Amino acid sequence: MAEFFSLTPFERILKKAGAKRVSRGALEEFANVMEEEIFKIAKEAALLAKHAGRKTIIDADIRAARRKI
Repeated sequence: MAEFFSLTPFERILKKAGAKRVSRGALEEFANVMEEEIFKIAKEAALLAKHAGRKTIIDADIRAARRKI
């Protein structure tokens, strides 16, 4: 189960994508998958900021990390 996020936003995303109904299991799996991807991007963004000599992650780091992942 997703450790950091509520399931409600993921349900909204799936419904916005066209789902009429979403099972709890599907929500949990979707949240887990998205949490893993978000963590990968965050980790890469932190490395990019560190490489640039900064302690602060900026929007450009997030965009670059997203492209790299």
